[in-house]
Amino acid sequence: MEIKLFDSELQVMNVLWEEGDLTAKQISQILNEQIGWNKNTTYTVIKKCIKKGAIERVEPNFVCHPLIAKEQIQEQETTELIDKMFDGSTSLLFASLLDQKKLSSSEIDKLKQIVKDLE
Repeated sequence: MEIKLFDSELQVMNVLWEEGDLTAKQISQILNEQIGWNKNTTYTVIKKCIKKGAIERVEPNFVCHPLIAKEQIQEQETTELIDKMFDGSTSLLFASLLDQKKLSSSEIDKLKQIVKDLE
């Protein structure tokens, strides 16, 4: 099942992925400190995540539990990026990334190991 999350919804999900199950109030406090959201904004976004099936609301105390893993969303977003911007070509994505940033020798070694593990 694919769930499309917007940036605001990812803010809420990231808190849950990092911290584990939290009450809506706790999420609101964290996002207020991190990015200045007020309680109403946070609660609205949490409700959108619940409606999409990304979060489960557990009583008592409106405890929020993530129903999807961060890795699932990362995979979906990566696939969408490759399809949209690189005509579905992973090699074009990597070529673009490598052209944009100078990699250290340890980063290059890590990439070589990833490729080797895939073979």
